[in-house]
Amino acid sequence: MDIKKILKGNRSQFGIVLIVAFLLPVFVSSASAKHIMILVLLYIILSLGLEVALGITDLFSLCHAAFYGMGAYVSALLSINLGWSFWATLPVAAICAGAFGLLIGLPALRTNGDYLAIATLGFGEIFRLILVNGGDFTRGPRGLTGIARPELFGLDFTNKNVYYYIILAVTVLIFFIVYNIPRTFFGRALMAIRDDEDAAGFMGIQISKYKVSAFAISGLIAGIAGAFYAHYICYISPDTFVYNDSITILTMVLIGGGGTVIGPVIGAIMLTVLPELLRSFVEYRMLIYGLVVVVMMQIRPMGILGHLNIRVPYLESLRKNLKSAGKKGEEV
Repeated sequence: MDIKKILKGNRSQFGIVLIVAFLLPVFVSSASAKHIMILVLLYIILSLGLEVALGITDLFSLCHAAFYGMGAYVSALLSINLGWSFWATLPVAAICAGAFGLLIGLPALRTNGDYLAIATLGFGEIFRLILVNGGDFTRGPRGLTGIARPELFGLDFTNKNVYYYIILAVTVLIFFIVYNIPRTFFGRALMAIRDDEDAAGFMGIQISKYKVSAFAISGLIAGIAGAFYAHYICYISPDTFVYNDSITILTMVLIGGGGTVIGPVIGAIMLTVLPELLRSFVEYRMLIYGLVVVVMMQIRPMGILGHLNIRVPYLESLRKNLKSAGKKGEEV
């Protein structure tokens, strides 16, 4: 299957989806529906951030909610305590979340797979406990209130349409950045590590540098989503950024199809809208939700768009050469 032809054929579809997304608030009058639309965009940003670490680099992370929370708390604390505007706190929050990603990326240098997942899970829990026991600084379980809404050219950010369009613009920008990462040397190095770490090292790729960088970018993107969330809801607490949220974001990427960039977007839309549609079946909502996930993993274990998974073509031949060389060495 020629991935280039598929991607070229999808350009017109991207344009149609973008037009629909832009016009959606015009035809939707319900405040609750607009709230869900904003949450969908936030989860798309979070899924795209995890896509860099998981889908492109194959670094299994269970602490994405911690990156999300880092961005939210840094932005909120700077706004409340120092009176900074949202646009000043946003880059600082993103950088702090990215730096946290660097820290969490260090275990990735020595661990892989399940062990890496456990390590990141531990980091996420440590972050939550710091928030809970942060005293007057984080206000513990009470959380932070009175977070100011953004201000820009006199726009009314209490209007959900305004907030929607701002986040839509950020989402589109982040999507195209993540979408084009696999088409850069940096992205090809990440995919080489994903496909075969030993072969990538043999090619001269600095494994440690690229792994840590993937976690940093993943954290930075999640930090942006966290800052927008904090100033949209105007209240955050440690309960907002728990282990379950990391699992939800992870499920979005896996169901959509990790390594496809487009897949996590579809997964985020599905798993944000589906629970809301099942609210009338409140007693069976989680049962139906879990059943859908199980069925999807049985029918499409690689995700909805798993067949579009972008690979590094020349790595296959290198892997075969390394294996054949190893067999010859054993025979000698």
